[in-house]
Amino acid sequence: MIVEEQEGRIIDLDCIRHNIRTIRAAVPQSARLMAVVKADAYGHGAIQVAKAALEAGADFLAVALVGEGVALRKAGITSPVLVLGAACHDDGEIAAQHGLTLTVCDAAQIEKLSQINGQLDVHLKLDTGMGRIGARTPDEITEILNTLRHCSNVHLAGAFTHFCDCDGDENGMQFTRHQLECFTALCDLLPGCVIRHCANSAAIHRLMPEAAFDMVRAGISMYGYPPVPTRMQLEQPMSWRTHVTFVKTIYEGDAVSYGRTFHAQRPTRIATIACGYGDGYHRACSGKAQVLIHGKRVPVVGRICMDQMMADVTSVPEVKAGDIVTLLGTDGNERITAEDLAAWAGTISYEVLLAATGRVQRLWCNESK
Repeated sequence: MIVEEQEGRIIDLDCIRHNIRTIRAAVPQSARLMAVVKADAYGHGAIQVAKAALEAGADFLAVALVGEGVALRKAGITSPVLVLGAACHDDGEIAAQHGLTLTVCDAAQIEKLSQINGQLDVHLKLDTGMGRIGARTPDEITEILNTLRHCSNVHLAGAFTHFCDCDGDENGMQFTRHQLECFTALCDLLPGCVIRHCANSAAIHRLMPEAAFDMVRAGISMYGYPPVPTRMQLEQPMSWRTHVTFVKTIYEGDAVSYGRTFHAQRPTRIATIACGYGDGYHRACSGKAQVLIHGKRVPVVGRICMDQMMADVTSVPEVKAGDIVTLLGTDGNERITAEDLAAWAGTISYEVLLAATGRVQRLWCNESK
């Protein structure tokens, strides 16, 4: 595959492998590595990314929903898979059937799961400050342990928490250290054999060895977008390309697109591009975004439409219909990242990576043979 000539979202799985190896080398050797592939691997393709991550040294996978875990199993993936969302009773039978590890938060969940036919591994979520799900107090831990004693088919295999402000300023780091203390204290009440994990991407890149415990979780950093400055050399696997459909010249005073928000100040060549918010390109980028054509940055002008958008290509006179347009990724010496798109849209890189709709073709290069 000649990647530069492909349209759609192109995912380079060698970048995933590189990032996993880089992260693996940076964390304590004793800690296992969990690759988070929820939400279709942040838009990169859960099955393809999971296989690449495991090949590169990941030990565990994480998803958000039982259905996501089942899809991995049906693809032949046999590694441990943790479902991060709180378990409900209906999840138990399916999880047991497919060998998925569920997340529990209280004794009531464990009681319900104990009614299924089959054995279940579970990880206990501890809420140390995120305020989302999880047990919070020693009394809750005691109740959970007492319940587990008479639920012989439910096995407590792990415990974890999630840092809510580890990518923040010094106040955020102070709160992270508070969360770490809470997590350590609650884990001290649990059997010593449980797998303890709390370090997310931010903690990994802040090089917090005290947070590594038995396993770390690589989420957004696996996809090349560390949430904090890092010395690690990560690669960004996703590119997004489309093409020019039409080129015309407009003149001083002429407007472009809905609402006439852009008016030409001079003779201007406008390229119409086959992409819009119906493809998942954020409408909020209107009048702020840039795209790459012939290795040069050109500004998006006027409002982005459902199926089309326009760019001022006056500075690139050779542009013609059919030319490749890079919305995300590299063309020549120029690069547009998900963080650039996020800044233009007023959101975060995570949402940009997930935004493309089903009508945008997705292709993978460097898949396993």
